[in-house]
Formats: sequence, C-alpha cells, structure tokens
Amino acid sequence: MHKALKAAERPIDSAILTAVSKNQEWAAIEPVLAAGHRRFGENRVQEAHERWEGKRDIYPGLELRLIGPLQSNKAAEAVAFFDAIETIDRDKIARAVADEIQKQGRSPQLLIQVNIGEEAQKAGIAPREADAFIRAARETYGLTVAGLMCIPPVEGPRGPYFALLKKIADRNGISQLSMGMSDDFETAIAFGSTEIRVGSAIFGARAAQ
Repeated sequence: MHKALKAAERPIDSAILTAVSKNQEWAAIEPVLAAGHRRFGENRVQEAHERWEGKRDIYPGLELRLIGPLQSNKAAEAVAFFDAIETIDRDKIARAVADEIQKQGRSPQLLIQVNIGEEAQKAGIAPREADAFIRAARETYGLTVAGLMCIPPVEGPRGPYFALLKKIADRNGISQLSMGMSDDFETAIAFGSTEIRVGSAIFGARAAQ
C-alpha cells in the first residue's frame, strides 16, 4: 500500500486497509489482531455476529464493516452491529437502514455499492442510475453518504472501472472510495481509492463456505 501510495504521489495515510475476514478461521484472524490491525470486513450479518460478538471488549478500537449484500430483514442487526455498511444498493435497503438509524440512534458509516461493470451476478446500483440514487439516499431517506464501493469485473483491465467510480464520486461531492482487492489494489490506489479490501493476500485462501 505504501509503495502504491508513494507511486501515486499521495500521502501514506490517505488510504486504509480493511482485512476481509469472511469465511476465515479464528486461528487465522487472531495473529492479525495481535499485530495491531483493527479493521475487518464481513460478508454476512450472522457470520459476523458469531465471529465477533464480545470481541470489542477484548480488542479496543475494533471496527467491523459489512462488505457483503444486505437484506432488508437484517437491517436492524446490521445497524446495531457494524461500524460501516458498504452495500447500500437499492431503495428498499436505504429505507430500512434509515428507519433503523432513527429507531436506534446509531449511525454507522454508509457507502453506496455501484455495480460498476453492470454484471448480472453482482449487487449494486447501475452507474447510470448512481447519481439519482445518491440524491434519493440523501434527500428522500436522509442518509449521510460517506462513500462509494465497487467490485469490478474479473476479466480485463480494472483501471477504467475505478476511474468511472471516481468520476461518479467527484460529481456528487463524495471523497471516500472503497475499491481494490488483493489482486488489483495498487491500480485502485492509483485511481484514488481510500479503502482497499484485502483477504487472501493477508489470510491465504478462504475456508469453503
């Protein structure tokens, strides 16, 4: 990360690392905690509960981020448990999260997921609909949009997709960009990523689901 930030002529502290702990055994996660890392990403609400319940008391400063799709019936649990939800991607989810924020008086950081490659198998709002959805999230649902998140297609160069997300963010006054994973984070940093989500490069191959 530091090499990529230096190459991009960016400050060393201008991008953060989220260690993707989904599907990992605790024996793999514990050494990362022991090394001082405190920011982790999870795909499922229930799995995160099972893995991290009670750990905040043991590891002060622990930050948990939901980076997998959120179902509306899990909105209450997600708002209560996570420090950030990176996958707001449709009106139903925006409404459910907004309702829970009002009920609970708790405000996790919120990012909107953009299906940057418009792939049928991936969640996220289509790029052409992103401006309208960001506006609705802010004005209709009263949400504070902290950033945008994307997962680009596996095939082909990633740079154009990262550049597109940055363009959407810039025209909507959004500064946080969650983009870049184990095999493309250097490219993402070059295109302005402020958060990379790395799993296999830290933990090795994930356990079978």
